Amino acid sequence: MQPFEQLGLIGCGLMGGSFALALKQAGLVKRVVGYSKSPSTTERARQLGVIDVAAPSALLAAAGADLVLLAVPVAATEATLKSIKHLVTPEMMIMDVGSTKVDVVQAAHTALRDQIGSFVPAHPIAGKEVSGVEHSDARLYHGAQVILTPTERTIAGHLHKAQALWELLGCRVRSMSPQDHDGAFATVSHLPHLLAFAMMQSVLSQPNADEMLSLAGPGFRDFTRIAAGDPKMWRDVLLANREQVLAQSQQFQQALQQLQALIQAGDGQGLEDHLTLASAARAHWRPGAPRR
Repeated sequence: MQPFEQLGLIGCGLMGGSFALALKQAGLVKRVVGYSKSPSTTERARQLGVIDVAAPSALLAAAGADLVLLAVPVAATEATLKSIKHLVTPEMMIMDVGSTKVDVVQAAHTALRDQIGSFVPAHPIAGKEVSGVEHSDARLYHGAQVILTPTERTIAGHLHKAQALWELLGCRVRSMSPQDHDGAFATVSHLPHLLAFAMMQSVLSQPNADEMLSLAGPGFRDFTRIAAGDPKMWRDVLLANREQVLAQSQQFQQALQQLQALIQAGDGQGLEDHLTLASAARAHWRPGAPRR
């Protein structure tokens, strides 16, 4: 793949910054122009070498770019795309890194209209519990799975180029519809984050919370690790995918009630059978691999 002449990076946080560094390290971009809502963040990205030029607006970050990456909260997608629309051409490829896709695709249709073909919606399954450009990591996406959810009008050449680009960054790439994406990730990502936040809230609401937390070990640490995620980002994700998240929450509550009923009844064998089924499935699960 020929390197891109210019990446217009809109959002110089962890995800966007890591993407820029990964492209630089792989020799896939000649120049990175970046913009963030906070001027201090943009300047920090320039100082760290994440971007080469700091732009004062999203429009100027996109000016002259043949690749634009939106690394902004999903709720900001429509406004961001509207702000750059008159610079978008069929030759420009635009991607995002949002965790929901139905709302992002709808926002892109509204904002880009006849230029929607330039947009390749993407969701790299990667991240850290910390945010900010200072945590950018060129290896963040290596080995990660990336889901592409092209629209019916996405230019075929852009879709192929996007797949090749992520693969060159060491990713495993697959395509699915925005609807299937949001249903699946409500189950395996969005609801687990909601549960982790709820677990922390449950502990903190009790009068001896500090004492209980001081006794917590690796199990509690592992279960609640994702509750350290960015609250604003997860607020947007949970609201954007609310129908699917609420449906999966109901499914989870039914499973929990089954276990509660077995405990209440003192049914040790029934409880063990349920736990064994879950334990065996978890023991054989590998990220990105279908269940056998």
